Amino acid sequence: MRTPFARAVQTLRLHLAGLGRLLRLHTLRGQMLAGFLSIMIVILTIVGFVIFDSAANLLKQNAETLIRHAAVQGNGRLEAMMKQIDSLSLQAATNTYVQNLLGEVEDGFKPTFLDRQGLQPVADQVMLYGSGIRSVEIYTSQGDRLFPLGGDELYDVVGSEFIVKAHEQRGGMYWIGLSQAGEDEVLAIRQIHLIQRSFAPAGYLLVRIDRQVFRLDSLGEDMGVGAVSLLFDRDGQLIAATADDALSGADYASLLASEDKTVEINDRHYVLVKQHSDIAGWTLLILTPVEAITKGIFILRAAIIVSAAIGSVLFIIFSVLLSTAITRPVLRLIKSMRSVRFGELKPAEHISSTAEIGELVHTYNQMVGNMKELIRLVYEKEIMQNRAELKALQAQIHPHFLYNTLEALYWSLLEKNEDELADYVVALSELFRYTITGHNREEWVTLAEELEQIRRYLLIMGMRFGDRLSWRIDSEMDDNRLLLPKLIIQPLVENAIQHGIENKIGAGFVSVTVKRSQEPGYFHVIVEDDGAGMNEEKLRKIRSKLAMGADKAMESSGYGITNVQQRLRLHARSETANISVLAIESREGEGTTVTLTIPIRTEVVEHEPAYHLDRG
Repeated sequence: MRTPFARAVQTLRLHLAGLGRLLRLHTLRGQMLAGFLSIMIVILTIVGFVIFDSAANLLKQNAETLIRHAAVQGNGRLEAMMKQIDSLSLQAATNTYVQNLLGEVEDGFKPTFLDRQGLQPVADQVMLYGSGIRSVEIYTSQGDRLFPLGGDELYDVVGSEFIVKAHEQRGGMYWIGLSQAGEDEVLAIRQIHLIQRSFAPAGYLLVRIDRQVFRLDSLGEDMGVGAVSLLFDRDGQLIAATADDALSGADYASLLASEDKTVEINDRHYVLVKQHSDIAGWTLLILTPVEAITKGIFILRAAIIVSAAIGSVLFIIFSVLLSTAITRPVLRLIKSMRSVRFGELKPAEHISSTAEIGELVHTYNQMVGNMKELIRLVYEKEIMQNRAELKALQAQIHPHFLYNTLEALYWSLLEKNEDELADYVVALSELFRYTITGHNREEWVTLAEELEQIRRYLLIMGMRFGDRLSWRIDSEMDDNRLLLPKLIIQPLVENAIQHGIENKIGAGFVSVTVKRSQEPGYFHVIVEDDGAGMNEEKLRKIRSKLAMGADKAMESSGYGITNVQQRLRLHARSETANISVLAIESREGEGTTVTLTIPIRTEVVEHEPAYHLDRG
């Protein structure tokens, strides 16, 4: 009779024999199974280690993040309480009765018993609304106690260095820390300034707070991981702590100075998180046991091992079934699909197989039908699009037609002795040619070409405004060598006429001046008018929008100068990174001045004439 062990061995042999038959490598199914199993073992091993390591690190990081959030929350509670006490003490320090009494003391008046007792309601209000406030004491500038009656002087209660610190706060609250008398209380002091006497110092307000108020017992309870919180003042003295027994004998100075995330105290490892208070200058430490954070890692390891085992078994079973279902019908389906290689879209014949393969064949046939339909639709769409583009092209006016028409108008005016109108037509034609032609509207042109464009524009505007408009163009630079972005000055001239001269009653003057900048490597283009100008409010809004680069907002207001600024910065981003490329000055009723600062960029030409144009 065979033993249970022998039966188990025999069963294992049968299973291995069956697996060996499946893994015959000369067959596609055997190759698929062998490949799948090999890859599965490698992947599961790698993924198991990676997941375990990543999950462990993520668990630690999340715990550290939780602890840090708890530290921020605890520090926020402390700072909220400190702000409340600070606000209440400030109300007491600025109280009218306190201010008047201290002012009289500064003048040499000696307060009576009733005068000093009048400070009781002020102190009661602070103690009523403040958390854990034991007492409120008021002293004169000489350190004499004014309220409550009797007791030590200020210099006997706190050290002189803290009085100096309170003076340096200029009326702000200075948190001293534990009382020098060793009592279970925390001290905070602020200097009182007389508001009616140019904030002259006149005394001090001292607040005594119960030490237990600063304990954060609820912090560890909220986290639920046995966290210990420690609160230290500026001098490293322990203000408050939770679970003192757990950290008995710990070196607090080394904890405050440590930069490590993990520390060891009493043979126990803790995760250390620090949080500094900007209000009091105190430091909050939260220590969390490492084992409380990592206890879930062991459960994770067991879960990964069990999941890997179950996944391996299921993978083998489904691999056998899948390989059998795929390898038989897939070759016949491939034969049906080979026609696509030769550009023919023919549906595949129906193949009786598994539901998945049948669905694949059905989907392929649907795809063939959809592709044929899409080809037809695309073909029709292209025909319709070509027709629409043809109609659009037919609706466009070729620039040369415009130039030829203006040329014919020019000669017609000359024949009729309309020389002035002919000049305007030529200027208009050249203005259109300069604006429209070119491969790129953002191309660079010479300063001479740009100034010539401004001259044409002003000539045409002169026809509109008549004697109301006079102008001048003056340049001291090398106009035929200097390069600048095309159409960079004309928007400024248009603004000067439309928003300056047009809104002015009477004649107006516009000048365009080009001169060298005091900043090496730059030159200025100054567009100035004596038009209506702008008030301070409108000028401030324009400057603000220029600083923000608010193109749409600026253009909606009628001022397109932001586009000029952005174009200059885009064309010369490195040169103008720290330079204000556009400045605007204006006074209501006196005109507006816009100054462009442009990097010098040159090219060599044969002649270099100076440029001086004016009218009027």
